[in-house]
Amino acid sequence: MSTAEAAKPARVRWTHQWKELYDEVIDSGLCTGCAGCVIACPHDVIGYKHEPGHYKPFHLEDELGATNCIHGEKGCTSCTRACPRFRDWETEADEHLFGRVREPDEMSGVFKDILLVRASDDFVYETGQDGGLVSAILIWCLENDILDGALVSHLEGGVEGGGWKAIPGVATNREEVLAGAGSRYTYSANTMAYPEAKEKGLERLALVGMSCQTSIGPVMWHRKVGKVSKPIKLNIGLLCSKSFDDSLFDELFGIKYGINKDDIVKMNIKGVFQVWMKDGTYHEINLKECHAWTREGCTHCPDFAAEHADISTGGIGNETDWTLTVVRTDLGRAIIEGMIKDGVIDTRPGDDDPAAIDLMRRLSQKSRERWPEWANPSAAVGLPTRKK
Repeated sequence: MSTAEAAKPARVRWTHQWKELYDEVIDSGLCTGCAGCVIACPHDVIGYKHEPGHYKPFHLEDELGATNCIHGEKGCTSCTRACPRFRDWETEADEHLFGRVREPDEMSGVFKDILLVRASDDFVYETGQDGGLVSAILIWCLENDILDGALVSHLEGGVEGGGWKAIPGVATNREEVLAGAGSRYTYSANTMAYPEAKEKGLERLALVGMSCQTSIGPVMWHRKVGKVSKPIKLNIGLLCSKSFDDSLFDELFGIKYGINKDDIVKMNIKGVFQVWMKDGTYHEINLKECHAWTREGCTHCPDFAAEHADISTGGIGNETDWTLTVVRTDLGRAIIEGMIKDGVIDTRPGDDDPAAIDLMRRLSQKSRERWPEWANPSAAVGLPTRKK
C-alpha cells in the first residue's frame, strides 16, 4: 500500500434509515415536503398527501410504527440518501455539481452566468411567467431530442376545468408544457410525477421545481441512491422564498375578498399578491395577510436561489418581462447557448438589472438566516455571527 493510499480516510458506511430521517428532518421541522424520499423508497412504504396541512412524507407500515422502518432495520437506507435536508446535504450537492463547496460570499450559491432572458416566441412568452423561459427550455429540449419528458406541475382541473390546486404532472410535448406554465405559489412536489413518467417509459427527464426539489438529484447522485436518480438529466429551479398552503384560496381569497379560485387565470408576486380573473378584473392582496398560510415546510428552508439547479430562474427585480436566469453548470450553459443559437430566446446581461441581482442576494441571505443553529452548519456559512 502506498503512502497516499494509507493516508486516504476510510469510507464510512452509510447506515442511516427512516428512523434517523424521521427524527432529524421530518419531526424536527426541516422537512420541505419535496418527496425525494417517497420516490426513492424501493419498498413503497412512504406515503405523501398533497393536501392543506400535509405536504409531508409518512410511514405506511404498522410493524414498527410511524418512527421506524423494518426495511431500515434490515439495512435499507434509500430514504436518507435521497433527502436534501439530511445531515451535510448542501456541501455534498456542491461537491458533486461543482467540485467544491460555495464560498462564504456566494450567498446565492455557485454559478457561471447571470442573464436576463425571455422567450422569443410570442405565445410562449405570453403564456409563461415573467418571460416564459422555463416553458421555452422544456419545449426546445423536447423538440431537439434532449429530453423525453419533464416533471412539472399542472392544475388539478386542467386549463379549462377550473380550480387552482397545483398537482404533479408529466409534460412530453409543447401543449403539455404550456398547460403547466405559470406560477401557482402553492406547493407541488413535482417529484411525485416520477412513477407516471416511469410507466410511460421516459428515460431522460427534466425536474422543474422549487429550490428544495432541485437539491434532490445532486444529493441522490452523491450518495449513490440508485437507479431512481438516473433519469433526471436536467434540473430547473424556481427562485422561492416560500409557498402557501392551498387553504389560502378559500380562507383568505374567498372569504375575505370574494375571489373564486376557479375564476383565477394568473397570479404573480411583485411586492403584493397579484391576481387576474377570467372576467378581466385584477386584485392586489397585501403579502402580510398571506403569511399565516405559509406552508410549514418553508419555515426553515435556507435555499432561495435554487442553488443546485442547472439553471435557476425567477421574476424578480425591475425588468418584469424578463426572467432573471442563473446558469450554474456546464449543462445549463450548453442549453442556453443552444437556445440562443436557434433564436428561441432573447438575452441581456444580468447587470442590466442590478436591483434583481442585489435582491436575489438579500433574499438568499434572509432565507439562510432561518436555518436553525442546531442543524448542519453548512447552510449558514457566510452569515453574520448571530447574537446570543
